[in-house]
Amino acid sequence: MYRLCVRSVRLGLFAVAVAALSGCTTDITGSTTTWGDARLAQTGPANLNAYTADRALVEARNHFRNNDFGYSAALYKRVVELSPDNQEGYVGLGASYDKLRRFDLSDRVYATLYNLSGATTQYYNNAGYSYMLRGDLKSALSNFRKAQKLDPENVVVTNNLKMLAKGAGEARV
Repeated sequence: MYRLCVRSVRLGLFAVAVAALSGCTTDITGSTTTWGDARLAQTGPANLNAYTADRALVEARNHFRNNDFGYSAALYKRVVELSPDNQEGYVGLGASYDKLRRFDLSDRVYATLYNLSGATTQYYNNAGYSYMLRGDLKSALSNFRKAQKLDPENVVVTNNLKMLAKGAGEARV
């Protein structure tokens, strides 16, 4: 009798837990929540057409810093639409696309940046980082070395080379 009672209590607790957890995947409107498999659908920044280039740049930096790469990409895109010569806008847009793993888009952005700025340390560093994210370590190393040749004291480039060496060492193990 005792075993039957304990089994019934366990079964009841299990049923309550399953019922409670099943309610965590959707809210009242049927949208998925952070408890579900999918993330909440996020809307982009409100009315991008109302943004000035300066305002979009400030907000894009903040979103990038907070790892909100979808927002930062949308805002950096607005920056380069309004200010086609804004190199920071292209750098941020390319980096945002890299973080979103949209390398098809980042390649186009980096090509435009190269046409705009030429062979700069920042261009080669960002292109190298993009290749590193893709796992193309040879192209990453080539770009990082070009960046280092242009600016041997650049700490960011040096750190990226160290990170690449560490990653390559771990890949061989």
